[in-house]
Amino acid sequence: MADNLQAVIATNRFGLGARPGELATVKSDPRGWLKAQLNGSRPIPAIIKNLSPSDEIFRAQVAALKERLEAQKAAADSDGAAKPGAGLKRNVIMENFLGQVAARYQVATHTTESFRERLIHFWTNHFAVSMDKVAVAAMAGTLENEAIRPNLHLSFYDLLLAAESHPAMILYLDNQMSMGPNSQVAQLAKRRANLKRKFDINENLGREILELHTLGVSGGYTQTDVTHFATALTGWSIVGEQGGFAAANRLAKDSDSLDGKFLFREGLHEPGAQTVLGKRYNESGIDQPKAILKDLSRHPATASFIATKLARHFIADEPPAAAVTRIAKAFRDSEGHLPTVHAAVVDSVEGWASTPAKFKTPHEFVVSTFRALDYLPDKPLLILQPFESLGQAPFSPGSPAGWADIAGRWDGSDALMKRIEWATQVAQKLGGRISPVQLAERSLGDALGEHTRMALNGAADGVQGTTLWLVSPEFQRR
Repeated sequence: MADNLQAVIATNRFGLGARPGELATVKSDPRGWLKAQLNGSRPIPAIIKNLSPSDEIFRAQVAALKERLEAQKAAADSDGAAKPGAGLKRNVIMENFLGQVAARYQVATHTTESFRERLIHFWTNHFAVSMDKVAVAAMAGTLENEAIRPNLHLSFYDLLLAAESHPAMILYLDNQMSMGPNSQVAQLAKRRANLKRKFDINENLGREILELHTLGVSGGYTQTDVTHFATALTGWSIVGEQGGFAAANRLAKDSDSLDGKFLFREGLHEPGAQTVLGKRYNESGIDQPKAILKDLSRHPATASFIATKLARHFIADEPPAAAVTRIAKAFRDSEGHLPTVHAAVVDSVEGWASTPAKFKTPHEFVVSTFRALDYLPDKPLLILQPFESLGQAPFSPGSPAGWADIAGRWDGSDALMKRIEWATQVAQKLGGRISPVQLAERSLGDALGEHTRMALNGAADGVQGTTLWLVSPEFQRR
């Protein structure tokens, strides 16, 4: 295969799309360029580091909610006039959400390590939380920045532990008040009979870890495993005074300065051994659920499940069995060492086929357009707009399963028309900067087909030509 075509595959199939001049840089060693992005940690980009952290956002949401409720009460106590402060909580949400969106796509557009950035996006979607739920709306993007980015060079267990103990995940799956029936707080409630909120075991987090994050739906677990794992996860929570935490806080001696951070609440934890997948885990406080997570992270079913998802994302909607087998073996042999697993994806011969097998999602289409044009709108709302209009708003998959990774979800006629409309808008704004043929050559290289080249050469003007390039089969697939 020509080196130039391999560079196109490296930058577009494994990366987020070629930036100007990138194909020439990658051409000498496409696989080496990819693998160089895998090992070692990276500093958190400054624009992301400057965002508000999840615990600060949590406190701001609580403060805004308190202010709103107090304003509503004051209005009701007076003459029932319009309620001031009703939009305060939404302001907190939008300010933080838009900041996270702008930072994410500035990094994605300008990074020289787009394979690494694609992997970050992949794992964020694997451990999906969605801003559709108000409790996490303002902090949805923080899971990516605080749990995924810092752990990409470590093991799957490190990534798993960071994601499952992140406040956004705990709040999204309602584990913050999951309480064992024989826990200290439950016993206190029985004695005093004065707790206003009902406490019980919530199975959401345990179920989704098994079904979506580790073993997969066909991974061999049972409802009993879900129940026992969820029981072990009782007390897996966050620090906070809101939502009925008062009795648990007295036992945990929480500090207000820690509100919004992870906390294992011994007072809510169900005592006793738990059996998951046939293995008994003795009572050991926080070490009990950690031990279960460790074993799940190294389970053969987890290796196969993760390998299948990686192969589907990088190679084909129907993952080649041989590639899945090799990636899963790398996972098992390395005990989930992520750089080793990701390198196995690069080494999969199926991923280097000359014919693209993947249809770009809206996210991929927009990001690759930004990168090819070296352009990003200067206002967060303008960055957000194409993702929303094309049906894949950032940090909003709508369910713990994340966004679908197959063409059938994205290639409907209405969806394709919206892509054409957005491509036309981009072309009208930027189409005169450089000739469409040059744009196509620097982003697609040897993958640019003769039919598309002729269409671009025959375009009536730069706007039409740029639109044709963006909606061409070569640019829409990777």
